Amino acid sequence: MRVTMKNFVLMKRILVLIAAFFSLAGVVNAQVQGVNGAVVDTTGIYSERADSLDAAVFVSRQEGNYLMKGKEIRTEVISAAGLCKMACCNLAESFENSASVTVGFSDAVTGARQIRLLGLSGVYTQMLDENRPVMRGLSAPFGLSYVPGQWLNSIQIAKGSGSVINGVESMTGQINMEHRKPTDEKPLFLNAALMSDSKVDFNVASSLQLNENWSTVLLGHVSGNYDTHDMNGDSFMDDPKMLQLNFANRWLYYAPSGLQIRFGVRALQDNRLGGQMFHEDGKDVYYNKDTYKLLSDQPWGSDITNRSVNGYFKLGVPLSEDQSHSIGFIADYNYQDLGSYFGATSYLADQHSAFMNFIYQNQTNEVHQYTLGFSGTFDRYNENFSRTVWTDRGENTAADKGITDLMNGGLFGEYTFKPNEEFTAILGLRQDFYQQNDGKVAGRFSPRATLKYAPNESVVIRANGGRGIRYSTPLIDNIGVFSTGKVFNGAYNEHLLEDAWTFGGNLTYYLSFGASSNTYISFDYFKTVFSQQMVVDYERTHNAIDFYALDGRRSYTDNYQLDFSVDPFERFNVTVTARYTDAKIELDGKGLVEKPMTSRFKGVVNLQYAARLNRWIFDFTASVNGSCRVYNFMENMKDADGNLLYKNGRTPVYPMLFAQVTRRFKGVDVYVGAENLTNFTQPSPIISANNPSAPQFDASAIWGPLMGFKCHAGFRFTLWKKA
Repeated sequence: MRVTMKNFVLMKRILVLIAAFFSLAGVVNAQVQGVNGAVVDTTGIYSERADSLDAAVFVSRQEGNYLMKGKEIRTEVISAAGLCKMACCNLAESFENSASVTVGFSDAVTGARQIRLLGLSGVYTQMLDENRPVMRGLSAPFGLSYVPGQWLNSIQIAKGSGSVINGVESMTGQINMEHRKPTDEKPLFLNAALMSDSKVDFNVASSLQLNENWSTVLLGHVSGNYDTHDMNGDSFMDDPKMLQLNFANRWLYYAPSGLQIRFGVRALQDNRLGGQMFHEDGKDVYYNKDTYKLLSDQPWGSDITNRSVNGYFKLGVPLSEDQSHSIGFIADYNYQDLGSYFGATSYLADQHSAFMNFIYQNQTNEVHQYTLGFSGTFDRYNENFSRTVWTDRGENTAADKGITDLMNGGLFGEYTFKPNEEFTAILGLRQDFYQQNDGKVAGRFSPRATLKYAPNESVVIRANGGRGIRYSTPLIDNIGVFSTGKVFNGAYNEHLLEDAWTFGGNLTYYLSFGASSNTYISFDYFKTVFSQQMVVDYERTHNAIDFYALDGRRSYTDNYQLDFSVDPFERFNVTVTARYTDAKIELDGKGLVEKPMTSRFKGVVNLQYAARLNRWIFDFTASVNGSCRVYNFMENMKDADGNLLYKNGRTPVYPMLFAQVTRRFKGVDVYVGAENLTNFTQPSPIISANNPSAPQFDASAIWGPLMGFKCHAGFRFTLWKKA
């Protein structure tokens, strides 16, 4: 499906229909109540579980980013207020205020975003949707763009090894998303935003309480670009033309006995067209996947269509009146269809994914609690891969087609010891069984431990460590490799079991000054060491990308972070964060080197001031992004004046500035803002842009922003339910 004017006319009609539907639905005004008439707290089935990433409670003016004081694991929260500090059109754009998570582009063509946590790729971070694993496999490259920021109540970023209950795919941490709840007393919420780069974003949500037992929330999203830009004049669009349609419906049944049933569905379609754009005979000419040939005068580009359908079911059954004894069951199914073309390369694949988790929990008393259960995942990939590139010796063609089943299942147990309010210890053990490529089954034992000690109200000390294991999907984990002219060598079709240990800790000290009681300074240190890893090496072979197993070589990352937050006076918050990363890997033929394209440090300062009654809110964020080592083939790149772009083989340090002003009226917020106020962009982000058929062509070597100064304006409308 190509992005055309006809699509955008359809988009406008869909927007009108969605808005009309939710406006009509807003007249329903029942609410979920308990037997005593109080509104039921339904933030989660397992909200009392020790491993649960608690949803934030929003009272009065809420901090945008803060550390959760009561959590056993170091957890940073981006609240609903934090999600409103910038345009935050999707999840990827929600982390600009955080130094813990670094967000960048996978390449300069597709618009795919990637995150880094503890200095490692986002594929090593477990993404959770209210404690259900999501964004796995084919859905990972663009998954961050498919979660509208205004669908969320909060985001929790937990560093290090988390609970074994959701599996052990989390190596560097977990990011859990809390969506708008069916019990929110907001029959209608509308959000619309327009960006100067022509992107339009529209969201609608409706939480409806049908009776004392049933409630539902409907979520709709439409976004797209109606124009293209080429600010650096390299003939490539800075951002792809795209159109996304996204809809979800979540349900909750709550019985007076405490029984909870949650289920929901979601459907998505996203089309994006990126790459070169020519202007001929008064018309814009784009990449055409059906006619493109190597060494032709046709535009090189990418044409990507993503479709997905998701359904889930969650059951919580209390076995005692105080709900200290309970069972739970979670089932999730996701179908992902990806049709992607990159010049003369095609990657056509679909994925069926299933996740199941059965949990038994018993809190014998206030000191002892244990959780037992079993869970498993199943992924069936049907891949059709064909790639033709030009080399010094002529054309090189690679192809692969077939069905791959990846599955694992495991038994787990977790014990929580809490003798008093000062000390908590959590020990988790898990035995998983993984199907190997040769059909054999391999067992893996994964222990994890978490300690928390708070000797007084001012000090909290945390430590955790454990093992993480995941199947690699080399091509989709590194989708940027398609936007190159390089030959693929090695194990790019294999699904290696990656294996890593992460351990570290956190010290937080709460200070008794400022206008609030939440002034703190916090220090973290985490180390990740791989015993097995899929290495994607751009530097071993000229004009080639080599995929191979780590196999005894070294790969590790040390991550240090310092956070400080204070309210100098009422309604004014200052948050300062600094992060330093030392990432090393032993590449074949090069020895131990700094991991390329990995920033050494990042610093963030966020200022927020709210006038009385929150009528005006002013947000300002400044970040400084440290240098990284570039690939060896970039070291001699020069600018138009003949000067080296990367002195000493490193990128420059660069700033990013963001600002937004919000005016609040009764039920309506109007906001205007700007991003990248310094207008800094990566110079020559596409290597050999004038000859994309050349082996040297590379649009994946991205370390900085691709878009310069942008501004945006929008509004949020909330219809609150009448008492």
